[in-house]
Amino acid sequence: MRISRVMSTQHPDNANIPFFSEKPMMEGEDEVKEAFYAFSHLGVDEQLWDAEGKEVDSFVVKKLFSRYEDFFKKNVLGRDKFLTFRVPNPDVEKAEGKVLLEALHSIPRNFDLGKTFYGNDVAPIFEVVVPMCSSEKDLIRVQEYYKRFIIGNQEKKIYDDDITISAWIGALKPEELRVTPLFETKEAILHADEYVKKYVQFEKVKEMQRVWFARSDTALNYGSVSAVLLGKIGVQKLHELQEKISLDICPILGCGSAPFRGNFKPSNAAAMLKGYPSMQTFTIQSAFKYDYNSREVIDAVEKIKETKRREFIPVDVEFATEIIEKVEREYRKEVQLIADKVNYMTKFIPQRRKRKLHIGLFGYARSGAGVQLPRAINFCAALYSLGLPPDVLGLSVLSGQDLDKIRQSYRTVDADMKEALQYFNKENLAFFPEPVQKRVKRAATMFDFEVNEEHQELSSQILAAVKKNETLVVEEKVLAAARLRRFLG
Repeated sequence: MRISRVMSTQHPDNANIPFFSEKPMMEGEDEVKEAFYAFSHLGVDEQLWDAEGKEVDSFVVKKLFSRYEDFFKKNVLGRDKFLTFRVPNPDVEKAEGKVLLEALHSIPRNFDLGKTFYGNDVAPIFEVVVPMCSSEKDLIRVQEYYKRFIIGNQEKKIYDDDITISAWIGALKPEELRVTPLFETKEAILHADEYVKKYVQFEKVKEMQRVWFARSDTALNYGSVSAVLLGKIGVQKLHELQEKISLDICPILGCGSAPFRGNFKPSNAAAMLKGYPSMQTFTIQSAFKYDYNSREVIDAVEKIKETKRREFIPVDVEFATEIIEKVEREYRKEVQLIADKVNYMTKFIPQRRKRKLHIGLFGYARSGAGVQLPRAINFCAALYSLGLPPDVLGLSVLSGQDLDKIRQSYRTVDADMKEALQYFNKENLAFFPEPVQKRVKRAATMFDFEVNEEHQELSSQILAAVKKNETLVVEEKVLAAARLRRFLG
C-alpha cells in the first residue's frame, strides 16, 4: 500500500496570505481550494483535513469532485491522492465528542460519492488521526465504534418485521478504517511502542501501522532539544517493535517552519531528510507552503518524495532521557518567569485560520504551577518578535560534554540553533526577569551564530511600541518580522 512522504496540514503558522484566500483568515471555502492547490500544484499526495472547529467543511469531497472534476478523474482520491481526517479525541475533548461521531458517520457517505464519481469501490476517505493519544484505548474505541455501530448496524432491522438499514439506505463501506495515533506528551511518546503493540494486536492489523509524533507541543512543554530527543527515542522504540512483531511501522513527524517547531522549510528539506532518515511522512504546514516561492516549495516536495526512507539514527535512550528531564526542569522554570510577557504579546499576533483552536496538552496546569500559555504558534510568534528565540530556553543547564553527546543523535542541533539565534536581540533581554537574562545569555554562548540585523531592528521597534502601548505599530512590526523570518510562529 502506498504511504505518502509529504502531508499538507492546516496549521496556521504562515506570515503571508495565500493567493486564493480573499481574507487574512482562511475559512472553510479557502481550505477546499487549499487541498486542491496542494494536490495539483505543489505535488503533495496527502492533505490533512481537520474535523474540528466551526468553519470546517464536512462536504469537502463533494466540493473537490464537483469543482475539479478533470483533476480527480485522473488522480483518484483514496488511491493516488489522500484526504486524512484529524478527529477530536473525546477522552480529552469531551465537548467535541459528537464531532468525532459526525466525522466517522460521514465516511460511508463519502464512499458513496466516490463510487458514483469513479464507478469503483475506492474509499475517498479511509483514515483518521486521533490526537492526544495516551493509551491504545483511544485508538481501539474509534475503530470499534466505526466497525460495530456504523458498519455493524447495517444488517439490523429498523424495527420488528421491517427491512434492514442497508436495504433502506444502501450498504455502508469501507468496512474498517486506518486509525493513526498522534502522540503529543512525553509519557505518550516514551510508551508509544507499548500502545501501538496493544492496538495492532487487538485489531489484528496486518498491512502496516502509521504513528505520528508531535514536534510543536512537545517543544512547548519540554523545550526544543527535549522535543527532538523524545521523537528520536520514540522512533527507535517503534523500530524495535517493528522487528519484534514483523509489521511495517511508518512514522509521521509533525513539524513547522520555526526552528522551535521543527525548522522544516523548503530551504532545509535536505537537512531534515538527513536528520530524520527513518521518517516515512513529513508534514508541511502553512508557512512552508505560503511564505516561500512556489517553485522552491514544489522542488522541496519533489526532493522529499524521491528520497527513500532509510535506517534510523540510534540514540542512547538512558542519556537522552536524562537530558530531557534536565532541560525540561530548567525550561519550565524560565517559562514560568516569562509567561505574563508571552500572554500579553499574543493579542498582537494575527490569526490565519477561522477556527476553534485545538486543546493543548500543557503540563504546566497539571503540575500546579498555574501557568497558562498560548498554543505553540503564538508562543513562538511572541518570543521571536521580542528577540528571544524560545529554542534557547532551558539549555543553560547543559555542559559542553552534554552537547557533544547530543550531537551524536541530534546531528542538526548546531544548524537549528544558528537559525534560531539569528533572531536574538540581546538589547531586548532587559524586558525579561533577570534570572532569564542570565540563563539565556549563557545558553547563547554555546552556539555560533550571526544576528540578522534587520530582524534585530524590527524586534527593537516592537518592544519600544509595546512599552508605549502603540497597538497598531506593534501589529505592523510583528507581521513585518514574521515575513522576514518566513514564518509567523
